[in-house]
Amino acid sequence: MKKSFGVQTVLYPMPVLIITTYNSDGTVDAMNAAWGGIHNTNQIGICLSKEHKTVDNILAKKAFTVSFADEKHVASCDYVGVVSGHKEPNKLQKAGFTVSKAEKVDAPVINELPVALECFFVSYDPESEYMVADIVNLVADEEVLTNGKIDPSKVKLITFDPVNHKYIGLGSVVGNAFKDGLALK
Repeated sequence: MKKSFGVQTVLYPMPVLIITTYNSDGTVDAMNAAWGGIHNTNQIGICLSKEHKTVDNILAKKAFTVSFADEKHVASCDYVGVVSGHKEPNKLQKAGFTVSKAEKVDAPVINELPVALECFFVSYDPESEYMVADIVNLVADEEVLTNGKIDPSKVKLITFDPVNHKYIGLGSVVGNAFKDGLALK
């Protein structure tokens, strides 16, 4: 029998996304966001509270990057989420992150996180606090590729558990998409 929990903001797995922008003075800001995912073809959608410095930066610059958090950098990724850019201007350095300029957008890419999306701002609804952006480039470190493709087992991505407030490493391959179900036809 299933136990009822009522309305809950729970979805498994929840990605751990690190959003990075330039501040108005050219310094870098980053934040951790768990409520995000694919919005439409070549678009990402993320719930971002309007109080975040990152939102101010995106609205001003119209560009940002989204890096995928990994097991190796859990503490650093959590730190940029629990410390406000409004209060700590050097939080990226304190997290131990360095950046390079993105290839296609006016935004920084975190060097230590192996996979990132480069995004152009499309829309933001201050009432729902939902942002949509076009994904214009995907970048990945060579060492996380297998046969020229991103290999999640090498990236060692993490997911957020909103019920227990834990970060969980994603597991091993358990099947083949668009293939295994064909056996039931």
